[in-house]
Amino acid sequence: MSDVYDDIHEDLSSLEDPIVESQSVLPDIPGGYVYPEPLFHLKLEYSSESLYATWHSTELSGGDYVIVPTRYGRDIALVMGKVRVPIGIRPEDVVTIERRAEPLDLSRSAELREKETHAFSVFREKVAQHRLDMKLIATHYLLDEPKILFFFSSENRVDFRDLVKDLVSIFKMRIELRQIGVRDESRITGGLGVCGRPYCCHSVTDRLKPVSIRMAKDQNLSLNSLKISGQCGRLLCCLSYEHDWYCEERKSLPNEGIRLFYDECNFRVTEVNPLTRMIRLQGEDGRVLEIPSSRMSRVDGKWRIV
Repeated sequence: MSDVYDDIHEDLSSLEDPIVESQSVLPDIPGGYVYPEPLFHLKLEYSSESLYATWHSTELSGGDYVIVPTRYGRDIALVMGKVRVPIGIRPEDVVTIERRAEPLDLSRSAELREKETHAFSVFREKVAQHRLDMKLIATHYLLDEPKILFFFSSENRVDFRDLVKDLVSIFKMRIELRQIGVRDESRITGGLGVCGRPYCCHSVTDRLKPVSIRMAKDQNLSLNSLKISGQCGRLLCCLSYEHDWYCEERKSLPNEGIRLFYDECNFRVTEVNPLTRMIRLQGEDGRVLEIPSSRMSRVDGKWRIV
């Protein structure tokens, strides 16, 4: 077993999410909760956000478009498919599909996408004029409401009241600015991760779970920030995928740091590998042992080698 800690002195706290940063980091609901009926999985293409919806008809297929209420207003959404056993979906997050999108809706949506390119340029020009510290990520016209959304990121709070006044005078409609975090930025823009696959937050799920350094430690991963962080500068979303399995496996294994007596010498457990179930021990006499977990037993709460 190799040394997994590349730099134990590196400060990794900046890789963890602030308590409130990402719009998509949601609190957990009771494990195993199943919504009582099948749902349609929808996606807002402009922000890569997922929606789960009910509808009176089952005649929808992946690739269809529908009109639904969103937190931004009534808009068009892409049908990804049907979820027959919706696990972990909170009832308050479920919306109702209003209708299937008609050809007129689709043509109008295409026209609005062309206008978004112009709005993007205007926004950036006005930001430069007002000397604001803002990075524009995406622009979107709502289909059924006279409103434009501007998604931007910034390391600081921004007073954009004068900017909004300028935009309203130009576009003659409601303007909504949304400051988003770095993980939301990656979700919207997309890209390839260090694994060579599309970002999980963009292609797998936008329902992000908080990720901590503890998860990397529990999985014996390198604590090198370059290896455990994504392009957003935060910990990889995939660190949470197998964490529950590692925690369950570790329940039947000794913890690093415990001491035991074996072969006339005191030993300390220095590394535990849940995948291989191999245990490394360091003796006071300098010996290093690597043994399978099958040779470890716990009697009256104390571990010993058999």
